[in-house]
Amino acid sequence: MQRFLYFAGFVYIALCGTFVASQVATRVPSIDRGVEVPANPAPTGPADFTSGAQWFASMKQYCNPVELDVRVRYSPPPATSDGAGYAAACFALAGKIDRARAIIEGIAPAGRGAAAGVLFGVAHPVADAGDDRASGPMMELVLEYWPNNYMALYHAGMSEYSLGQSSLAEKHLRAFLSAYNAQDGFTANARQALQSIEQANGGADEPAQRADEARRLPRLPVRRAVERDSSAIP
Repeated sequence: MQRFLYFAGFVYIALCGTFVASQVATRVPSIDRGVEVPANPAPTGPADFTSGAQWFASMKQYCNPVELDVRVRYSPPPATSDGAGYAAACFALAGKIDRARAIIEGIAPAGRGAAAGVLFGVAHPVADAGDDRASGPMMELVLEYWPNNYMALYHAGMSEYSLGQSSLAEKHLRAFLSAYNAQDGFTANARQALQSIEQANGGADEPAQRADEARRLPRLPVRRAVERDSSAIP
């Protein structure tokens, strides 16, 4: 009897061991794979932008000679006149005036004036902040499509004056004074620059002296828009 009980005990232990082993073998261990890192999002495309202003707001930080071309390939502006205007402004801010001109030339002639108006809207605060040299080429581009924009005439003329480009400065500043009649700092600066040019007409140009004189001209209050009459609308 005692031997039977020992045998039954061994059988029970063996059965328990077999059951436990089968459970351990079939159990799938839990592996901590860490945090899944999503792939970099694809660059935004033109469908993400409904207006040129929206595109420019996202691209303005890239309006420099190093990054702009690559970013525009991935995120081109909307195919509208304001999209072309903001794209031209971005390239102009990067110093790529020829590319900016090509963008405006690439749209229908009827929309080029509107694109130039957008470009002017971007360049004007730069000029009003006192950086006529940086904004001058942008204003000259505006004048190719909006020749009677008197503030573009002023800023282009002052930029040319500071660079010693007497003939162009005189041409643009005289046109400005013909179109703008208010007696304020703008007209005072234009007349002062023209007087300096006239005094130097008999001798060699002195660009360094003129640049110094331009820097001494008083800074003018910011003008956010041009009062455009019907003849001035591009």
